[in-house]
Amino acid sequence: MDEKKDSQGTRPGAQEKAADEARLKERISRIGKKILVLSGKGGVGKSTVAANLALSLAAAGKKVGLLDVDIHGPSIPVIMGLVGTRLDAVEGGIVPAKVGANLKVMSIGFLLQGEDDAVIWRGPLKYNAIKQFISEVEWGEIDYLIVDSPPGTGDEPLSVAQLLGEAQGAVIVTTPQRLAISDVRRCISFCRKLALPVIGVIENMSGFVCPFCGKRIDIFKSGGGEEMAGSMGVAFLGRVPIDVDIVEAGDAGTPYVEAFSESPAAQSFAGIVEGILRQVGDSEGNQSVASSRKGETTVKLAIPLADGSLSMHFGHAQEFALVEVDREKSEVLSMVTLSAPPHEPGLLPRYLHENGANVIIASGMGQRAQGLFSENGIEVVTGVAAGSPEEIAQQYLSGSLAAGDNICDH
Repeated sequence: MDEKKDSQGTRPGAQEKAADEARLKERISRIGKKILVLSGKGGVGKSTVAANLALSLAAAGKKVGLLDVDIHGPSIPVIMGLVGTRLDAVEGGIVPAKVGANLKVMSIGFLLQGEDDAVIWRGPLKYNAIKQFISEVEWGEIDYLIVDSPPGTGDEPLSVAQLLGEAQGAVIVTTPQRLAISDVRRCISFCRKLALPVIGVIENMSGFVCPFCGKRIDIFKSGGGEEMAGSMGVAFLGRVPIDVDIVEAGDAGTPYVEAFSESPAAQSFAGIVEGILRQVGDSEGNQSVASSRKGETTVKLAIPLADGSLSMHFGHAQEFALVEVDREKSEVLSMVTLSAPPHEPGLLPRYLHENGANVIIASGMGQRAQGLFSENGIEVVTGVAAGSPEEIAQQYLSGSLAAGDNICDH
């Protein structure tokens, strides 16, 4: 027997449901690019990566939302220094917490009475909560929504993928050892079954450099994430080394990439963000490099040359111009030209790093090479048109450096 209908011929609750769906669509329409941060297993630093990606995007001038949908273990309030934050409600919905001028944060952690409270919910309740986090939070007009999902392929990442509709894709975090990598393969398969693009893989906790002797120790091995990404046909975004300051910053609620911007791990994050921007087709992505090195007055540019002009592919360069520039004064301080070293795998990133390069400017560069430069703390700008090193340096200083398509992205 049918339920009774109201005077307009609709069942009770149908109008309310339609209003909820309309509100959800309206909120989503105001979000530019939607990126899920996933991991196949816990303990790989996924929440730390999500938080620092959001902070890096915000530092590059993007308006960003960071949504924590780890219902049972919300970590974002601790990492972002927002423990104890209580949110305000307005007519339009819930006002998210703010970090600086460009970042808004939402987590179930803000709604719990205490840090020790446990959330014991089944799937439908979690789905409804995540839906409310999107539809009833006043995100406003934002360029990016970064979603920190719990590990695995369960209710929460599935709910988010379904609710957000056509997301730009997923960033998958792993550590180098085989156990973590086998779980990531399942995570990539999960994305493919949902037709959710995989933006790329980040290898976290990739090596540790002793602060006393400088020796590098691969505690969890190294390179497994890159090898797996290649075998699965997805992009490798870069490696983030182990840094004790990441642990200290997370426990203290201090944004790591801001407090330790000169560290190798922070520079790796900067390179990874550039790779993500390229993968999702952000036309301004490569142009954000200059603004992302806040606090640095001088920067050394590495420009690959062939016959005195920018080489179409950095690997075919005959020589490299190293141009030191003062961004504050907008002037070139020095320029030297070095012969290109032998073309051996992994040599160029180390060679340029040892010669003090901060940024490499190229027309084309493959994803693997970009990851190696990121690992060496060198940011990458690709898709730049041909020109002399002097012209390119002046364009960099003036902010007019035009970065287009990466002409060689094999």
